[in-house]
Amino acid sequence: MKFSCGTRFSFLVLFLIAAQSVAVYAGSFHKDVQIHWGDGRGKVRDRDGKLLSLSLDKFSGSGFQSHQEFLYGKVEVQMKLVAGNSAGTVTTFYLKAPGTMWDEIDFEFLGNISGHPYTLHTNVYTQGSGDKEQQFHLWFDPTKNFHTYCITWNPQRIIFTVDGIPIREFKNSESVGVPFPKNQPMRVYASLWEAEHWATRGGLEKTDWSKAPFTAFYRNYNVEGCVWANGKSSCPANSPWFTQTLDQSGLDKVKWAQNKYMVYNYCTDKKRFPQGVPSVCT
Repeated sequence: MKFSCGTRFSFLVLFLIAAQSVAVYAGSFHKDVQIHWGDGRGKVRDRDGKLLSLSLDKFSGSGFQSHQEFLYGKVEVQMKLVAGNSAGTVTTFYLKAPGTMWDEIDFEFLGNISGHPYTLHTNVYTQGSGDKEQQFHLWFDPTKNFHTYCITWNPQRIIFTVDGIPIREFKNSESVGVPFPKNQPMRVYASLWEAEHWATRGGLEKTDWSKAPFTAFYRNYNVEGCVWANGKSSCPANSPWFTQTLDQSGLDKVKWAQNKYMVYNYCTDKKRFPQGVPSVCT
């Protein structure tokens, strides 16, 4: 069976944790999200709500957030990133809980000078603590066409996929003392903003504001998740993502992506962790 994230996985038998069913839906930017900052720089571009753009200029970026919160889910969108000289810009698609001890699951795309690749930055925060970065250079130009980015978050793992290819799996390792995001509902967010002090070559390449406004496009936003309301979550019935795992083919794809395209892995950064890498790595 093949699902919209695109990769064939093995599945366990789903234990129904809630009686109420929430259907899979093809999202609409009109009804499912709000452009919550940017003063008009974020725009839904079509009547059906399938295409949205975010823009950044010298005065402000822009972003949207989902109306609903989720405690576990599968979220995906197609994105076409800022073309040309995008140094200093950051385009994102992520899940995040509020507060100072927040949970967060990130796709962040760090722009670059013309002719150099974007860096895809992934991270997982639990209770306000991140430091679990893996970064990739993609095997295609993400500014030429739309590509699909998906986060699957269930009680046992988080899977990041690009065009159906899993590039990272973050497992629930609470049994060995590694916190896992499981208690805080999160909204879906996306944004385009300026971070020239760190985003491109550690801040060496600055934003060329003569190229502004910078614009990124989002389309085919889809979410299936355990909707959080009135202090509890209601999960879809018979949802394969809730117990989704990676079979050997999926694990081989992760290895392929990490061997060929990973440019940073916190688990191998001995300068950053001189006393030993974080326990989740081992």
